[in-house]
Amino acid sequence: MSINPALLVACRECDLLMREIPLLPGKTAVCRCCGSTLYRNIPESISRTLALALAALIFFVISNVYPILGIEVQGVHAAVNLSGAVLSLWNQGMPVISALVCITTIILPAVEITMLIYLLLPLRFNCVPPGTARILRIKQCFEPWSMVEVFMLGILVSIVKLNDLADLIPGVALWSFGGLTLLLAFVASYFNHRRVWAYLDQQSVNGAAV
Repeated sequence: MSINPALLVACRECDLLMREIPLLPGKTAVCRCCGSTLYRNIPESISRTLALALAALIFFVISNVYPILGIEVQGVHAAVNLSGAVLSLWNQGMPVISALVCITTIILPAVEITMLIYLLLPLRFNCVPPGTARILRIKQCFEPWSMVEVFMLGILVSIVKLNDLADLIPGVALWSFGGLTLLLAFVASYFNHRRVWAYLDQQSVNGAAV
């Protein structure tokens, strides 16, 4: 008896091929061989992820506009935002580090948030945006390179080390950057790739039926 390939799921860790089963809301399916997570049934995943992505966009703009940290030494005050930190690293003769910081903390998060909103906003109103399948694949490739949390950890370490040398004044962008880190973590948790792919398959079947 043949099985519909759309009803099969492969484990990302051990490549075991299994039949997909329906889940109750909030439940998780795990691989019976290695125990890794296969997929989850997250209620209203599209609406929740869209709300988180819009909030992340606001926090991202604040993080790049306002100063992230201020330093005061002997009455002299200086503050820098995220783009200013990237430019400072470049001017100090560290182009590789400057490029890495720019790509992993500015460009890739901006691309990820933009792609999410582009995908989820039309899907929220039962419309499929052009190029959805390609954008989903690009997003999965970009996810490991978005390192907002690593940059946030580096900022906290720098604050601890410089606290004895100067008066540090946390800027508005520092708090918004922390919020952005949490929001992107929630986005990764709530975004359900399988739900979007299933919706695309359903739309293609309906279109073929018409």
